[in-house]
Amino acid sequence: MKTCLIVDDSRVIRRVASKIFQDLGFETNEAENERNAMNAFVARPADIVLVDWDMPVMDGLEFAKRLRQLPGGDKAIVIFCTVENDVSHIQQALDASADEYIMKPFDGEIVRSKLLMLGMLG
Repeated sequence: MKTCLIVDDSRVIRRVASKIFQDLGFETNEAENERNAMNAFVARPADIVLVDWDMPVMDGLEFAKRLRQLPGGDKAIVIFCTVENDVSHIQQALDASADEYIMKPFDGEIVRSKLLMLGMLG
């Protein structure tokens, strides 16, 4: 089964995202900050990491760069999740090695379409 690590300081966002990914056939794991997410990824690398841009310990950009240095981190698909919607933010995310970008609020259909585009759904 494919796995998704959901990294967001909002418990509500983590729960909503977990439900969406579970409905799409993923096993999920949650982390409320990047430090816990790094530990969770080391313990059990995920196929997809959904990460909030604005986090308390380090921002999503720094997290993505550090994640890519972990064993298996170069293979994970990183999807940024944020309220920022201008082109410069999207470019920053892609430059920080993100594979895709999702705007908040999001729903199951948005996530499904991104995963289809990334080849993660059959």
